[in-house]
Amino acid sequence: MVRVGLVGVGIIAETHLAVLAERPEVELEFTVDPRVAGPVGFRGEAPPHYRDLARALDAHRPDLVVLATPTETHAELTSLVLLRSSARVLVEKPLVHDRASLAALRELDGAVDVRGRVLTAHHFAFSPEVDWAADLLAGHPEWGPVTTVTSAFYDPYVSRGAEAFASYVSSWTDSGVNQLSMLTRFVDLAGPASVRQTDGGASAWCTVDFRSRGETGTARLRSSWLTGASSKESSLVFGRSGVEVWIDHTAMTGFAAREGELLAVFGNDGLTPRKVAHYRPLYASLLSGRPDPVLGFEAAATITEVHLAAR
Repeated sequence: MVRVGLVGVGIIAETHLAVLAERPEVELEFTVDPRVAGPVGFRGEAPPHYRDLARALDAHRPDLVVLATPTETHAELTSLVLLRSSARVLVEKPLVHDRASLAALRELDGAVDVRGRVLTAHHFAFSPEVDWAADLLAGHPEWGPVTTVTSAFYDPYVSRGAEAFASYVSSWTDSGVNQLSMLTRFVDLAGPASVRQTDGGASAWCTVDFRSRGETGTARLRSSWLTGASSKESSLVFGRSGVEVWIDHTAMTGFAAREGELLAVFGNDGLTPRKVAHYRPLYASLLSGRPDPVLGFEAAATITEVHLAAR
C-alpha cells in the first residue's frame, strides 16, 4: 500500500481525493488543514485529521504527502516533509511563488534528496488531448520542428472581483504554469520569457523561445479573466511542412490538418470531468515508480524560472 497524507482540503483537494480513491494501492493516512476542524470522508471512512502538519508527521509514516495548499506555503511545507519524514512530496502547481523559495529548496538538496522526492502536479501536461498531440508529434518526425505555438487560456473569474485575486493571485499566476507545463510535452523551453500583465493582473501576454528538433521557435501565450465563459485552446504550427495541430483543452479534443487535408482527429467519451481526466494519468505516472519527467524537480525549476519572469 502507498500511504498518503493530504495537506489542504479545499476545492482542488476534492479532485485529488476522487482520483486517489480509485487507486486500490492507496491508503489515505491523514489529512491536514488548519481551517478545517473535522475529518474528511474517504471511501466511507474518516482518516485522522490534524490542524498541524508537524503533528501529523510525528504520528504517521506516509510514503507520499500531497500539498494542495496556497502557493506561498509550498516551500515551507515541502521542507518540513523532506526534513521530518522519508516521504515524497507532490506539490500543487506552481511549485513556489518566488525565486528565493526555489533557491531555498535547491539548498536542501544534498541534505535530503530534493530531486528525487519533490514532484509538482503539472496536471495540464497529462490532459488527454495533450497526450494525444504529444504522441502525434512523436509519430511524425517528417513534419519537422514546431516553429510557432499560440495558446489562449480564458477563465470567467473577473466577475468574482477581489475573491479571484485572493484565490488565484493573477491570470498569469494561475494559467501561466498550465500553459508552460503543457508546452514541455512538445518542445524544450529556452526562455527567459517576456511577460506583460495588464488589467490589474486579470490578463497577461507572454512570449517565450523554445527549441524543437534542433531549431528555435516562439510560443505566444495569452491568458485572461475578461470573459463570460471558460475557453482554452492551443495551436502548434510546423512551418516546414505546413501542418497545424489544434487542441481544445476545454472540450479535450483536437485535430491536425495541412491546408485542406484533415490528417488526424481526437475526441473523448464526454463522461469524464476535465480535472479527473488530468489527474488520473498524473497519479498513474507518479505511482508507477517511474514518474514522467514533467513531474520532476528540474522541470518545475525550469517552468518556475520562466513563469516568474513576469514584470
